[in-house]
Amino acid sequence: MATVYVCESVTLDEDELKERFVRSSGPGGQNVNKVSTAVELRFDVGSPALPGEVRVRLLRIAGKRVNEEGVLVIRAERFRTQERNREDARERLFELIREACVVPKRRVKTKPTRASKERRLDSKTRRSSVKRLRTGKPDLG
Repeated sequence: MATVYVCESVTLDEDELKERFVRSSGPGGQNVNKVSTAVELRFDVGSPALPGEVRVRLLRIAGKRVNEEGVLVIRAERFRTQERNREDARERLFELIREACVVPKRRVKTKPTRASKERRLDSKTRRSSVKRLRTGKPDLG
């Protein structure tokens, strides 16, 4: 049983990755109807190898690729050979997990400066006067 290092907080066992080879709709020439070169890689997001906060971020990032059982499905059919599609699928999975390992920075609330408020109000006043001129009503102010 081999383990795969993904990021500092995640290492996966090879047994957790389920691969299925299916017929590809992509390139393959005469082989496309005979050989199952596309790879369907399945990974259970409920795996104990994933820390809780990484799991939550992975579910959000993966979106529709996670089915109702909580299994992340990645289909790779970009290449003509099983091996290259297999590597592609694994790399895409690892990249998703690496992205989920990154803790997003908290947004720091800031207040607009007095000058920016004044600029905003000046532009609103100018725009308002332009529109008032279009109606034909004279400027009362």
